[in-house]
Amino acid sequence: MKTRRTWRNRTDRPESGSGTLLGRVLAGVSGALRGRAGWTVGGVAVLVLALVGVWVFAGGGQEGPPDPRARQYKDVDACLLTDEKGIVTGAPAAPVWEGMQAASAETRVRVTYVPVVGEPSVDNARPFFNSLMQRKCDVVLAVGAPQVEAVRAGAKDHPKARFVVVDGVEAAGNVTVVKSGDGLEKAVAEAVVQAVKASGA
Repeated sequence: MKTRRTWRNRTDRPESGSGTLLGRVLAGVSGALRGRAGWTVGGVAVLVLALVGVWVFAGGGQEGPPDPRARQYKDVDACLLTDEKGIVTGAPAAPVWEGMQAASAETRVRVTYVPVVGEPSVDNARPFFNSLMQRKCDVVLAVGAPQVEAVRAGAKDHPKARFVVVDGVEAAGNVTVVKSGDGLEKAVAEAVVQAVKASGA
């Protein structure tokens, strides 16, 4: 009985030392993580981990030169104006787009396309053409009668740009006409390459 009482007395007395200090710190942290404060700390920790993950995934921690396999484009844009079908397989613009991609591989110019949505008319195509000029497209291509006519009419107002139209009529010195049918893809590629060279890019 005496021994038992002594053991109890020893455990009830506070002890000094690093073990007790560590226990108090852990107990304090455990208490702080309970309730609203705990949710706040946990939320901040999750946010920080998410940001670090995004940074690492995006290559923020990557050192050294960029991947040499990545194509380095010139600051030159070739833009295609199509009907609302765009560049899907079988659409009139599909071979034109293929030719533009071939020209891009050779000249390293950026290529994009814009479909004219809505009524197939010159009046409807004109705002789309104007948007390409506002984007500073260096070479503008057009396929489809309304798009071609909108480009032909607007080419004279943009003498520094180059234009390639399919089955159109040359109305200015900066307009090149290519014929549809077999060989259209190759003809477009050659016309874009020549237009890029003529622009001095």
